[in-house]
Amino acid sequence: MDFELDESQSLFRDSVRGIAERHLKEKAAERARSEAVPRDVAELFADQGLMGITIRDEDGGQGGTLMDAVIAIEQVALVCPRSADVVQAGNFGAIRTFAEFGSPDQKERYLNDLLRARKLIALCMTESGAGSAVTDLQTSATPDGNGWRLNGSKIFSTHSPEADLFLVYCRFGPGVSGIGSVLVERGAEGLTIGNPSAFMNGEAWSELHFENVEVLPENVLLPAGGFKKQISGFNAERCGNAARSLALGRHAFNIAREHVITREQFGRPLCEFQGLQWSFAEMAVKLEAAQLMLYRAAVSAKDGLPDPALTSMAKLACNTAGFDVADAAMQAMGGHGFSEESLVQYCVRRTRGWKIAGGSVEMMKNRIAETVFERRFSQRPGR
Repeated sequence: MDFELDESQSLFRDSVRGIAERHLKEKAAERARSEAVPRDVAELFADQGLMGITIRDEDGGQGGTLMDAVIAIEQVALVCPRSADVVQAGNFGAIRTFAEFGSPDQKERYLNDLLRARKLIALCMTESGAGSAVTDLQTSATPDGNGWRLNGSKIFSTHSPEADLFLVYCRFGPGVSGIGSVLVERGAEGLTIGNPSAFMNGEAWSELHFENVEVLPENVLLPAGGFKKQISGFNAERCGNAARSLALGRHAFNIAREHVITREQFGRPLCEFQGLQWSFAEMAVKLEAAQLMLYRAAVSAKDGLPDPALTSMAKLACNTAGFDVADAAMQAMGGHGFSEESLVQYCVRRTRGWKIAGGSVEMMKNRIAETVFERRFSQRPGR
C-alpha cells in the first residue's frame, strides 16, 4: 500500500507551492489581520487554475480530483494561511453544491463569474434555532403565482457581508422531504443584510433577513426533496475543512520548530530541553496520523464525493490535531507565539473555529459511532 503522492500529484504540489511562495508569502500576516475577503488572491487563483479544481471541465472547472483540491489547500496554507480560505471557497461549499446541482441556465448565468472570481457565493444554512439540527430550519418558500416568496433569517454564513449570490436552504413544505434551496442575488427586494459581526478568528459574517423575497422558478436550485442531495456535498466540504485545520496546525508547527532551534534560554537552545522535545514529538505524530486519515478519505471519492464514514474520521482527527498542535506550538513560543505579530496565534484561533464549523467534532463522533455499531442513533427525544 503506497501512501506517497504519485508523480502528477507531486508536480501539482510543487507548482502550487511555487505560486504561493512567489505571490502570497510577503503579505501573509497582513491578510490574516484583515476581515475582508482577499479578492486579489481569488483573481490570482482563477488565473492559475486553482478555482473549480473538482468541478467538471464542461462546466468551466478543472476536472480534477478531491485529492488535488486537498493538496492545493495544504500548499497554500503552509505559506499563507488566510489564502487557503480562497481555495476552500473556490472548490468546496456553496460553489461545489451549485456546480453539482445547478441547471444549465443557472450555471450559464452565475458559474463562470464565480470561477473567475468576479462574484462570490455564500451558503446560508444555519439559523438561530437550527445549527447541528439543520433540519429544524424555519426559513420558508411559499407559493406565490408562478414562483415563491422567501421568508426567514440566517446566521453564521461565511462571506455573507460581501457575497454577490446567496444559496439559501429553505423549507417548501413540512419535514426533511420539504427542504430544498434557492438562489438569491444581493440587492434583491426584501433581503436585508445586517451589520457585520466577527468570529474570534476575525472572520466576518452578517445576519440575513428575507422578507417576502421573490424567488422565480429559474432560481430554485433544488426543490422540496433536495435536502439529502445538497447535504451530501458536505462530505467534500469537510475534507476541505480538515485540510485547512491540519495545514494551519503544520504551519504553526513549522514556525515554532524554527523558534525553538534558534531561541536560547539558560544558555541553551530551547530544542535541547527534553520537555519541548517530547512536545514536538507528540505534535509530529498527531500531524502525520491525521494526514493519513485525510488522504484516505480524499482518495475514497467516487463521483466526486468521499466516503461519509472516512470523512467524519478525517475531520475529527484533523480538527483535533490541527488545534492541539497550533496550541502547543504557541505554548512553546511563549509570548512570541501569543503576540499578534505571529501567525501562530492566528492558526490557534482559526483551527478552534473549525472544530465547530462544517459539522462539529461532536457530530462527527456521532456519525463514527453509527459506523461502529452499524445502526442510526437519533439525537431527538423518543416519542
